Amino acid sequence: MALGKYSRVDGRKSSSGYCSTVTIVVFVALCLVGVWMMTSSSVVPVQTSDVSESKSDVKARVTENKNDATNDEDSNTPSEESVPSDEGKQKQFEDNPGDLPEDATKGDNNVSTNQAEKNDAPDESEKNTEEKPEEKSGDEKKDDAEEKGDGSKDESENGEKNKVDGESKVENQDSESGETKENNSDNEKSDEGSDKSEGEKGDSQIEEKVDNEKDVKSDQDSTEKKDKSSEVFPSGAQSELSDESTTQNGSFKTQSTKSKNEKETQKSSDSENKSSYSWKVCKTTAGPDYIPCLDNLQAIKKLPSTKHYEHRERHCPENPPTCLVPLPEGYQRSLEWPTSREKIWYHNVPHTKLAEVKGHQNWVKVSGEYLTFPGGGTQFKHGALHYIDFIQQSVPDIAWGKRSRVVLDVGCGVASFGGFLFDRDVLTMSLAPKDEHEAQVQFALERGIPAISAVMGTVRLPYPGRVFDIVHCARCRVPWHIEGGKLLLELNRMLRPGGFFVWSATPIYQKLPEDVEIWEAMKKLTKAICWEVISITKDKVNGVGIAVYRKPLTNDCYEQRSKSEPPLCKDSDDPNAAWNVPLQACMHKLPVSSSERGSKLPVEWPERVGKAPYWLSSSEVGVYGKPAPEDFLADHEHWKRVVKNSYLKGLGINWSNVRNAMDMRAVYGGLAAALKDLKNIWMMNVVSIDAPDTLPIIYERGLFGIYHDWCESFSTYPRSYDLLHADHIFSRIKKKCNFMALVAEVDRILRPEGKIIVRDTSDIINELEGIFKSMQWSIRMTFSKDKEGLLCVQKTMWRPKEEETVTYAIA
Repeated sequence: MALGKYSRVDGRKSSSGYCSTVTIVVFVALCLVGVWMMTSSSVVPVQTSDVSESKSDVKARVTENKNDATNDEDSNTPSEESVPSDEGKQKQFEDNPGDLPEDATKGDNNVSTNQAEKNDAPDESEKNTEEKPEEKSGDEKKDDAEEKGDGSKDESENGEKNKVDGESKVENQDSESGETKENNSDNEKSDEGSDKSEGEKGDSQIEEKVDNEKDVKSDQDSTEKKDKSSEVFPSGAQSELSDESTTQNGSFKTQSTKSKNEKETQKSSDSENKSSYSWKVCKTTAGPDYIPCLDNLQAIKKLPSTKHYEHRERHCPENPPTCLVPLPEGYQRSLEWPTSREKIWYHNVPHTKLAEVKGHQNWVKVSGEYLTFPGGGTQFKHGALHYIDFIQQSVPDIAWGKRSRVVLDVGCGVASFGGFLFDRDVLTMSLAPKDEHEAQVQFALERGIPAISAVMGTVRLPYPGRVFDIVHCARCRVPWHIEGGKLLLELNRMLRPGGFFVWSATPIYQKLPEDVEIWEAMKKLTKAICWEVISITKDKVNGVGIAVYRKPLTNDCYEQRSKSEPPLCKDSDDPNAAWNVPLQACMHKLPVSSSERGSKLPVEWPERVGKAPYWLSSSEVGVYGKPAPEDFLADHEHWKRVVKNSYLKGLGINWSNVRNAMDMRAVYGGLAAALKDLKNIWMMNVVSIDAPDTLPIIYERGLFGIYHDWCESFSTYPRSYDLLHADHIFSRIKKKCNFMALVAEVDRILRPEGKIIVRDTSDIINELEGIFKSMQWSIRMTFSKDKEGLLCVQKTMWRPKEEETVTYAIA
């Protein structure tokens, strides 16, 4: 048999044949290498946006469907200017909508609240400049081009897969994390910068907000610009991915990127993959109604006296709880407003004692699976609206909803008075203690009426001086006349000059010895503090008497008194100091200068909401560093844009279902002002005690709010709010006190199926996303750009199985 040239014969091979084979193979290889090099050198490096990805300081939550043509156009568009501080503005985005409905993002290409408003057409060249903050070396360009070419097919396949998955995340990859040393140093600087006072931030924060919120005008314009600009939320279904998803290298990463980012990637991965959060249910005597600062039974037992209701005041534990408050058995989603004003689910607030005690006064009644509220009260058995209208008939100057906009209702019961004042365009801050009138404030909140658990005891209420247009008390059981009138003088502190005190109580119209004694004492006290009696009338329908007093506008009466009893407060006594300040039986002088707050009444509602208060001076620096009036107006316009172009369109929130809302860091109250036209929503504006004191401005706008320290629990029942808004509050608390305690507090006060919108640094957003996931919350939307991010999350009904005994809350 003939043997082939390369056949083995006796285990040997022809040496000449072997050499020929090697020569041929080497020659072919060299040819292939030459062809490959020629081909590589001709490739245009289209993926300059990879640099901006590798330099991004946030991890994108986007799917990997690419649009090469779009990237070619983006990376080759000439730029007019390059701003170093804006490097990386056009980088990866987190866009994980969770169960965000498809129609929530249609027609709203640019709705994130932290989205740069530099996406308008005139700034297109600037955007393209930002997309390529630095040039790659030639080798890097070759590598990127090769990887793009080789990985494009896989990338397209992955993109299709991600469309099906809906919420695909490639975590812990360098190309996705995109955290370079440079940008991490920026993050560190940002963290350091947040320690500065808000005033020191100057224009940076407000300008970022104001400049970062413009939206593309219409779906048509958005579609035309789709290939040219990068949008936070793409038009149409989420599967139609935005252009930012092209800033990747196929299925591969460059060695340069891997080496450069390794330390930061590991550090980021450690924090982001931290999913070992362990949650337990709080075991307390109060159970589902647990309020940490009001149910600190250990501290209450140690009180030397309860004569002045000290046991109803706040006694916050040193170590706030990090457990989750249980739900009442049978709890279900709260009824919507205005139905909730008339009835609530019994199982949500399963307390019947008040119905037994006050049912005959039409406070609350049990009706099958509901608790119903006929709209009455001790002083208005036949309905609050008649009572409200009778007050205005008695004193027309009250002018509900125009002159009188913000009311304090002391001893509110189930808050029917405040609930029906909404029909007159009036906001009412209702307060009552957590006492034997079981769950009265909880009833109010479940009904959708603003209320706070508080008592007039030994310290000032957490409100500024001279802010309420009216203070109301209907059989509120407060002994105004005792101890030099200390409690009535606290009302005097909070009531604005020219404001009204409406008092409806038995001493006005009954002749029992005790009532007569109280009436005589009140006549003497109100005269001594220069309150003018405007009206004393009797409501024949309800069979009650109502007395209306007015606080003076000037100091003339104070100076003409024959006796200085009660005395004037010292000049050093600040009437706006209200956080744990002991009560004193003295009166504060009224402002004299026409430029001082309180020297005249604010303009009528609704004009006052958008007008800078007359007492804001241009010589004063606002929170964001501009002259105070400009600062106020810039903030006002900013939140109008945010609400119109982002919050109402792009977060997947059905705003008709939102009733009780809270802005945890309100500043000027801009968010509440921007939502004022949504008549179904009221907003509790919170100003932290360590933030610039802007709460008087909020009241001057015809809005309301409260001082609070977020290192402590809020004075409200669990499951009080449908919506929480947290603008850079978490990052501040993380540097100050227990971060996880604030998370647990958010869970406590937010209703199941309620939502929280968080605006904060990217690091905080990423951390919170992991924490909320561990609590089985639904991530509705997450977005990050540069060092800032936005997160919208929905709470669920989930509760842990294990219990944690809170020893100081056990009787």
